[in-house]
Amino acid sequence: MPPSPNQPVYLDNQATTRCDPRVVQAMLPWFSEDYGNPHSVEHAMGRKAETAVEAARARVAALLGAEPREIVLTSGATEANNIAIKGAARFAAGTGDPRRRIVTVATEHKCVLESVADLAAEGFEPVVLPVMADGLLDPEVLRQALTVPTLLVSVMAVNNETGVIQDIAGLAAIAKEAGALFHTDIAQATGKIPLDLTGWKVDLASVSGHKIYGPKGVGALFVRRRPRVRLLPLFSGGGQERGLRSGTLATPLIVGLGEACRLAAAEMAADTDRIATLRDDLLKRLRAGIPGIGLNASKQARIAGNLNVTFPAASAFDLMAALPDLCVSTGSACSSAEVEPSYVLRALGLSDQQASRTLRIGIGRFTSAADIDYAAAALSAAHAACSAATETKA
Repeated sequence: MPPSPNQPVYLDNQATTRCDPRVVQAMLPWFSEDYGNPHSVEHAMGRKAETAVEAARARVAALLGAEPREIVLTSGATEANNIAIKGAARFAAGTGDPRRRIVTVATEHKCVLESVADLAAEGFEPVVLPVMADGLLDPEVLRQALTVPTLLVSVMAVNNETGVIQDIAGLAAIAKEAGALFHTDIAQATGKIPLDLTGWKVDLASVSGHKIYGPKGVGALFVRRRPRVRLLPLFSGGGQERGLRSGTLATPLIVGLGEACRLAAAEMAADTDRIATLRDDLLKRLRAGIPGIGLNASKQARIAGNLNVTFPAASAFDLMAALPDLCVSTGSACSSAEVEPSYVLRALGLSDQQASRTLRIGIGRFTSAADIDYAAAALSAAHAACSAATETKA
C-alpha cells in the first residue's frame, strides 16, 4: 500500500466540487459590506445588489446558450427539476390540455424520477424508458413512446453516475416533432461540455452551482421564452423571478454561480483536455494493476472526468474501508445512504453482485497527477489485499 497522503485525495467530483478560490473571493464582499437586498431597488445598496445579480444571470445564460431573462435563479438543480416538471404539468392541466403522459429515463437523477412519479397522484401517466447497455437512450425507443400524445419529456444531459452524454439536440428534436415539451437536467453537463439550449430546442433545463466549482445552495432553471413555456410555481410569495420562484435572492451565492459560469466558459476546453489525460492515465494503470476490471457505459460518449468501474473480486465498500484517505463513491451522493445497489447500474444490465463491486471516480479541476498516482497504486494494492482476505475466508 502506498504511504498515506498529507490530506485526503478527493476523486468524487460528480458528487460535488471544491468551490474555486476565485469564486470565493467574488462572493465575499456580498456577505459583508455589500449586503443590500437585491429587491430593494429604491436605494443605492439594493440597486448595487440587483446589478450584481443581473450580471451573474447574464453569465449563466452565456454559458448555456440562452438569454438572461430565460434564467430563473433557484436553490439548486433539485428545486429547478421540480419546478420544471411539476410546474409544466400543472399549468397544462389547469388550461385543459388533455395530455397526461410524461416520459423520462430509468437512469435519471432521483429528483426527476420522484417528480414524475409524484404526478401520478394528480392523474398523469409516468413512462420510464430503458437505456441500452452503454447508458444511452435509443432514439427509436423515445420516438415509439411519443406515438401516444405526450406532454413532457425529461432526459438528463450527462448521467451523474456513469458520466454518459446523451444526444440532447437529437432527442429534443424528436420530442418537438411530437409536440411535447423537452426538459433536461444539465447539472453534470454545465461547464463540462458545450451547451446550446436555444439551438437545441430545449424548453427547460436545470443547473446546479456546486457541480461547477461554485457554492452549494444555488442553481438555475432555464425557461424558454420563444415559444414561451408556461409553468405554475411550486410555492407562493412575493413574485420574484417572474413569479416562478418567490423569495429573497441569495446575492452572494448568485454572484458565486455567475463567477463559476464565467470561469467555466473561459477554461472549459483546457480543463477538459487535462482532466481527460488524467482519467485515461488512471484507467490504464488500473487495468494494468487489476486485470479484469471493467469500465461501465460508453467510453466515447462520456465526460472527461468520469470513471465508473467494476472490480473483479473486491466489494466497493471493502475497498473504501481499506482506503480512508481516498474519496470515491459507490454512486449517486443523493442515494449513498441506501444499501441496495445503484438503480443506474441495474438499468445498464449489471447484476446486483457486479454493482456491489463498482466505484464511481470523479476527476476535476483541482485533481493533480500526484492524486492519480496515489489512487492507482492504492486501489490496486487494496484490491489485491481484499481479494486475498476473501479467498482466505472462503
